[in-house]
Amino acid sequence: MAPIIALDFPTLEDTTGFLKRFEGGEPLTVKIGMELFYAAGPAAIKAVRQAHPVEIFLDLKLHDIPHTVERAAYQLGRLGVQLTTAHAAGGSAMLAAAKRGLVAGAASQGLPAPKLLAITQLTSTSATMMHQELQIEGPVVDSVQHLAAVAQAAGADGVVASAQEAPLIRAITRPDFLIVTPGIRPAGSQKGDQVRITTPGQAAQLGSSAIVVGRPITQAADPVLAYQHITEEWRHANV
Repeated sequence: MAPIIALDFPTLEDTTGFLKRFEGGEPLTVKIGMELFYAAGPAAIKAVRQAHPVEIFLDLKLHDIPHTVERAAYQLGRLGVQLTTAHAAGGSAMLAAAKRGLVAGAASQGLPAPKLLAITQLTSTSATMMHQELQIEGPVVDSVQHLAAVAQAAGADGVVASAQEAPLIRAITRPDFLIVTPGIRPAGSQKGDQVRITTPGQAAQLGSSAIVVGRPITQAADPVLAYQHITEEWRHANV
């Protein structure tokens, strides 16, 4: 899977303007997150598809009681996206409900169901924060591995996790279990608010199935060139 571009823009105009810079290029996989979806709703998905050939990762991080999540996931399943997310911290019953909702919603439109990715620990989470604020003991990697096991047992198709935890997740999950990795920063770029970061090549070597890259592409002077360089590093390391 090619690197996923995080379309973290405040408006549809900014988003479609960015995508037009890739006009005539290969199809992309893009992430629509909370900011854009809350601003524009499902219209964001239609607009992005009209701007460029894409597959869509709709990252809304569902987290509520199982019934509410199942009904919300049903609506997301109707949208024809390829990937979506729910928090593993919601528990196995909630994750199973999300999966049921996605399958039913997609079936109502004659579409394949989106793959469900469970959020483990955010890449902005440090050990200090996890211990002192969330009151979760032990290393971050242990929490991530545990949540990945919960997610797989509940029927999720994969997880969102730092590449630093990918080897431990690979050790306990089936071969086709997806590990989608944010917190990607090319060598020499700014960390921003991310804590557990890796380069594209490191993520590939550690076992990530896909990487999500936002600001190093969207805020680059030449986004197309930045995307090409990141893609080359990712693919070369996967050979």
